[in-house]
Amino acid sequence: MKYRLIILCLFFCIIASAQKNDVVEDETSSSYNLNKPEREEWLRNTGAGLFIHFNVDAQLGIVISHSLVGASDDYTERYFRDLPKTFNPSSFNPKEIAELAKLAGMKYIVFTTKHHAGFCFWDTKTTDFNITNTPYKKDLLKEFVNATREAGLDVGFYFSPEDFNFLYKHKIPISRNITNLDAKTTKEYAEYNRKQTEELMQNYGKIDVLFIDGDPKETVKETAWKMQPNILITRGAILTPEQTLPGAKITQPWLSPVTIGTAWQYQPTNERYKSGSQLIDLLIEARSKGGSLLLNVGPRANGALAEEQENRLREMAGWYYINHEAMEDVRSWVVSKEENIYFTKKDTGVLFAIVMDSKDWKEGERRTFLLHSVKSSSNTNISVLGQNSKIIEYKPNLDVSCKFKQTENGLEVSVVKAQRIYDDHRWPNPVVIKLENVSPVFAEAATVQTGNFKLLNGLVEMNAQILNYKDIKPKRARFYYRPYRGQVETLYAEPWKMTPWLPIKPEGTFMGIVKLPKGAYEYKAVAEQQNVVIEGENKVLSLP
Repeated sequence: MKYRLIILCLFFCIIASAQKNDVVEDETSSSYNLNKPEREEWLRNTGAGLFIHFNVDAQLGIVISHSLVGASDDYTERYFRDLPKTFNPSSFNPKEIAELAKLAGMKYIVFTTKHHAGFCFWDTKTTDFNITNTPYKKDLLKEFVNATREAGLDVGFYFSPEDFNFLYKHKIPISRNITNLDAKTTKEYAEYNRKQTEELMQNYGKIDVLFIDGDPKETVKETAWKMQPNILITRGAILTPEQTLPGAKITQPWLSPVTIGTAWQYQPTNERYKSGSQLIDLLIEARSKGGSLLLNVGPRANGALAEEQENRLREMAGWYYINHEAMEDVRSWVVSKEENIYFTKKDTGVLFAIVMDSKDWKEGERRTFLLHSVKSSSNTNISVLGQNSKIIEYKPNLDVSCKFKQTENGLEVSVVKAQRIYDDHRWPNPVVIKLENVSPVFAEAATVQTGNFKLLNGLVEMNAQILNYKDIKPKRARFYYRPYRGQVETLYAEPWKMTPWLPIKPEGTFMGIVKLPKGAYEYKAVAEQQNVVIEGENKVLSLP
């Protein structure tokens, strides 16, 4: 009873804190959080992790688990009876995957111990629907844990308390919304998940990260924190926006799980992979906004990574090897970006300006950038990560030094792209400029809150507020908007359209009106502060 009272108190404290700070929680948020502060600090220092989605239905090349919802009796019966008979991921090589993940900048790997279908990748005593009852026979999870630790990476488990096999065996229709279980079955369901969690927490040594996906999750959380108090629970305790990144920087710990293609599990056909450059951009954007990227791959049915997935991880590895300093142990700058330059900073006073649009920046070409939010000091020094800015191949007389000049409008930096990374001299990925001993032009950035919308006789009225307007007083604001294609399609969306600049009322509110045809749209509010555009969160509206 005492333990439950503590949990209840924590629940109300978190709700009150969220309301006070106007934090918008997603559907993955927790009713309580017993993560230790040092573990959440570890996540904030960690640029990326690798997510591995794998399941017995990888043999079919279909969506992981979800095909069981609404499936016919025949399909369901064959799924649970036949698929384990032919599942043999004999080419699963966790050592190679872990070593590749480490090169790509990942600090931990999260593996799907059990997805919604209920198939367990460990030698569990709770069900025969597990990896040891397949031609593979071995405890695959143990192999994953050992290889990940040997590579020097932290071990993470994904676990779904939502279990379709449990429902099937209890003759309960498989659904994502089970609310009518009787008391006896509810208790049995919780006990089933508790026993599985106990096996995971006691049979594989120290587990660093737990990602809980689905309900009922409370028993899993309580059991995990009780048995491993130092475990970091991500989904189930902190913000984990899925397949998207926040529109604005967030001060509390968060991570975004994002697929390397469009699917969580390997999809052999009808798949569209993100390019290596897009994945690098996602990592940079996550770090600039104070979060971490959990990048998902899905092995083939035989356990091997698809060539397309490996190739993209290797491109990330090349970029990370050069620029790791700008991703590890960093925090957000006073603003996350200026136009197409993102920022991260160290507590030591080092700032990294990450030039995203570098595809057409030719090797040997000098470019100059004006950073409105940065001012230099008498000890300022600038450099480009990975290169010495003294020598460029085949051009011994070219001046490739780094230069800077303080102006009234900001710090002007001038650098040359002077390191050969690809044979064709066309390395398309971001260039990172390191600025030492600099400071922000303003101590506090505008906090822009995108508000709700109204429909007015065929027009859309969008509203927003600058929460700290009395202190900041930016002179103008506007809205960005574009058609909404869905979470997975974010990287392929159309460019943002903009309203005219709008006046801001004394209380910090502003409003814009646009005419839009029927459909779904995403929009966000922005404000301009000393020549820097600061963005609020994205919101979605639908016009019938």
